[in-house]
Amino acid sequence: MLRDITLGQYYQADSVIHKLDPRVKLIATITFIISLFIVQNIAGYLIAAAFLACVIKLSRVPFRFMVKGMRAIVFLLLITVVFNLFLTPGETLISVWKLTITKEGLRTAVFMAIRLTFLIIGSSVMTLTTTPNNLTDGMEKLMAPLKIFRVPVHEVAMMMSIALRFIPVLLEETDKIMKAQIARGADFESGNLMKKAKSLVPLLVPLFISAFRRANDLAMAMEARCYRGGENRTKMKPLQYKKRDGIAYLTLVCYLSVCIGANILIRLPF
Repeated sequence: MLRDITLGQYYQADSVIHKLDPRVKLIATITFIISLFIVQNIAGYLIAAAFLACVIKLSRVPFRFMVKGMRAIVFLLLITVVFNLFLTPGETLISVWKLTITKEGLRTAVFMAIRLTFLIIGSSVMTLTTTPNNLTDGMEKLMAPLKIFRVPVHEVAMMMSIALRFIPVLLEETDKIMKAQIARGADFESGNLMKKAKSLVPLLVPLFISAFRRANDLAMAMEARCYRGGENRTKMKPLQYKKRDGIAYLTLVCYLSVCIGANILIRLPF
């Protein structure tokens, strides 16, 4: 399951999505997430699904590779669906003992499951098509106005990029430690919840030690290369908008407008 997490990984391909400016992809991801919370009907989610499908097709990232990242959040998805299904008040559909499924709860649970699925896949598209360096540059450019308030924009962007970059590294390290502990007789599957939690101690301790060691090695490497933050720092490949980026922004505006329109029109009497 750990190998199924795709967030933070980069998939090399020659596509128009890979060639887009990282600022465009960051804004597109934020816009897509906002649209998921704007739409409140099936028409809006169908539009979001069509938009996401087109982006995935243009990215040339295999759909199976992108969807397998969903396996890691199945448990979270189930908890969200169950809580919304049974704890939302409204018109009763099914009632068994003290458990009641309402019409509003069913609608909320379905929409929440769709929303979380689209959110994870949409975020994965950005990280799969953008290198960590470009992601750092894009975040730094977008957060540049915050320098007025003395916010260390470069350092914040660097930390966020390193965090994303280390997700697959730590997952691989976790997988190795787990296999080593299983070879020594550790059992992570059987037993009740408390026993499973205790069995994770031999996994978490070496994982934290490994994470701190990697962080220390990275800090020493950056210091050895005379890294001093973003002050007076130049770029070998400065970001520049191109024609395709303008087309992408126009497409985003059209998409968001259609989502808002669909959300308004569906409320009309007809």
